[in-house]
Amino acid sequence: MKDYALIASAYDKSVRIYAAHTTNLVEHARQIHKTWPTATAAFGRFLTVSVMMGLMYKKDERITLRIKGDGPISSMLVEANSKGEVRGEINNPEVYIKYTDGPKKGKLNVGEAVGKGVIYITKDLNMKEFFTSSSEIQTGEIADDFTYYFALSEQVPTSIGLGVLVNTDQSVLASGGYILQLMPDASEEVITHLESVISNLKPISTLIHEGKTPEEIISLLSDGTSKILDKKDLSYVCHCSKDGFARSLCSLDEQTMRELIDEDEGAEIICHFCHEKYHFTKSELEDLNIKRKEK
Repeated sequence: MKDYALIASAYDKSVRIYAAHTTNLVEHARQIHKTWPTATAAFGRFLTVSVMMGLMYKKDERITLRIKGDGPISSMLVEANSKGEVRGEINNPEVYIKYTDGPKKGKLNVGEAVGKGVIYITKDLNMKEFFTSSSEIQTGEIADDFTYYFALSEQVPTSIGLGVLVNTDQSVLASGGYILQLMPDASEEVITHLESVISNLKPISTLIHEGKTPEEIISLLSDGTSKILDKKDLSYVCHCSKDGFARSLCSLDEQTMRELIDEDEGAEIICHFCHEKYHFTKSELEDLNIKRKEK
């Protein structure tokens, strides 16, 4: 199934629902970053919630999300936009932790892999300044943490479901999620009904693995009251380029540029998001240094 997300209203426009299938983009990210199973689950959930949140913004606006925890993953950063594009980086991709006891025994322990810490979200709304908000990590399970973020920082009652199912060969078997938000006019009856629906819903990774589409997931959450407002294709994509990194090199100070030119006789830059390599020769650096001085 192709990755895509749907945006819908439900319960007489008193609820907004986002539902996404992200199996392919999370698998693409896994291949780029060579993540181990628990890191794959954590990073995949983070990419999924981020790409849905990106759809909440207008054309040319984008958001940067960072999770900084004290678990072995350490930190993850994701950028998303209103076009359904997402890219990210993970500090430590080699994390494989399972629950050793309890009802989740044998399952991937994302909470321990992320640990305690803070979520930071920076909004680029095409204004002079960026806007950054934050909230403390609650469980490290990602969905709980962003549910708390929306309640605290956005003052929007929200329920989030995220799931990544990792295959025995470490590939991504299923990935997806939903964001359900209450509008100000949502009645107590609707809220009580939704609590029952969500509590009886199968894990989102199970639904995706069973072949459920975003349409069907929205139908389950909305009890058949939904109206689809928009559909967006989703993808893991990086728009890095040699010209972009050249501009970054031009921002270096004279001493650093001279070291690259005289001592290293060139530079190789690796994009943290897609791992593409860009090589700059000594001659190219000399030209960039001249342009830097002309500014």
